[in-house]
Amino acid sequence: MGSKRGLRPSGRREVVLGVAGTAMAAGSGATAPGAAQAPAPPTALALPPSSRAAGRAVAELRDPILRISRGVWAKAELSLAEVLSHAIHLRELEAAAFRVTSRGTAGVPTAFVAEWRQGSGGPVIGYLPEYDALPGLGNAAEPRQAPGPTGTDSGHGCGHNMIGAGCTGAALALKRLMEAAGTAGTVRVYGCAAEETEGAKVYMARAGLFGDVDAVLAWHPAPVAAAGLVRMNATNNAKIAFRGRTAHAGNAPWEGRSALKAAELFAAGVQAMREHILPSARIHYIYENAGVAPNVIPDFAQLWITIRDLDRPKVEAMTAWLRQIAEGAALMTQTRAEVDVFFGMYDLLPNEPLARHLHRHMEAVPLEWSAEEQDFARACQRAMGVAERGMATSLLPFIENGAAGGSTDIGDISHQVPTGVFIWPTLPLGIGLHTWPVTACAGMGIGDRATLQTARILAAAGFDLMTDAALREAARADLRRRREGLPAFVSPIPTSRTGPLALPPFLTKTGGDEVVSGMQPDLG
Repeated sequence: MGSKRGLRPSGRREVVLGVAGTAMAAGSGATAPGAAQAPAPPTALALPPSSRAAGRAVAELRDPILRISRGVWAKAELSLAEVLSHAIHLRELEAAAFRVTSRGTAGVPTAFVAEWRQGSGGPVIGYLPEYDALPGLGNAAEPRQAPGPTGTDSGHGCGHNMIGAGCTGAALALKRLMEAAGTAGTVRVYGCAAEETEGAKVYMARAGLFGDVDAVLAWHPAPVAAAGLVRMNATNNAKIAFRGRTAHAGNAPWEGRSALKAAELFAAGVQAMREHILPSARIHYIYENAGVAPNVIPDFAQLWITIRDLDRPKVEAMTAWLRQIAEGAALMTQTRAEVDVFFGMYDLLPNEPLARHLHRHMEAVPLEWSAEEQDFARACQRAMGVAERGMATSLLPFIENGAAGGSTDIGDISHQVPTGVFIWPTLPLGIGLHTWPVTACAGMGIGDRATLQTARILAAAGFDLMTDAALREAARADLRRRREGLPAFVSPIPTSRTGPLALPPFLTKTGGDEVVSGMQPDLG
């Protein structure tokens, strides 16, 4: 159906800001990311012994971990076009004896799976690196708006260069911990392309690539450090197209059938629908095509609509209603409606045993910054017109019950396998994601420090999962409890769709060629 251009980033900014807001309100008395932080209460549990060993392993791997973060930051490739960025991850993984088991995974050319295995059997622990950048957010590693180093306007304004390096770095460090201890098991790295648009995680989950995994771990940049029981919404994305008949709008308008009028009636129907949806639901849309000239009856019009709610059944019910509205608008205008639900995601299921375990490991990592890094953060805040409070310096209390209005492609995985996620400071307090200061901080010492800290947390938690059967069973039991009574997992992506809608033509596989796997990019 209509144009495949124009896909924009998903709602990850409001996701993390919502989580951060929940965290700031959880026992701290603060109401905004820029407010003063209260230190977390001391824990009665001893800090996990694996934390110190993971710290040593990450220190030894500092160079390859930061090569990933700095290299991906400099390339700043957009979703579904991360040819060089995903190759940077693969270069370091293969150098560490990880075996690449899949390239162009699940129909996404810049996705991959790599693993390292020791011994016979044992658990399988997965990591979820991301590496796509955002349009319009290129910036130098300076505390002011300045052109980025790549010659393009794209930049890592959501910190995916650090997410990727922290996750892949954790896998490298976990391998070292397992070698030292003689631990049997598999460390698996899922190269998660295109998180900002049509996340590869959803395609991987549809392909059943997590069926043998005991747990997956990930993190995300934020202005604060927090972990807890936070849910995120399920979502569907659809293109609503109308096809009519063109005619001269002045001479013979009766000969035409306006696709634009059908699109306008559809939008009016959505507005009428809003009165009767649940308070938890969200509907937002844009017009992507509304004709070419006012004196030509438009024979094509298209909207892009996103719907969200607490879970898949609620989202599916709203999607069915939207289909009816589209058909009604077509009947009223004697046009034809086409509804393409091209992408969707499950709600994120938190996992309490994993979240609490990650929180314990976060307590073991001091949030310390150099004077230069704090000055850099305050300069960014000054430029953005917010309070000059610098970087967060303490871990927030465990979030007992939180929710965010956005969505994440980790949601599909969380319905299949126990999933642990946390947030860690890489941007100054009071600054939002998807802004230039995030890109700037991600390319200097603040980003380096956060990348190494998160790699340590993830590696230590991964080693505990490898060696603690009780922790793994507790995580599985929590997932079973949260899934009880829910319908069986069915991917929101239709079976007819073999790859992302917005896949760049130069990455489309044709004939028998292996476009991406055959490339030998210059990684610099």
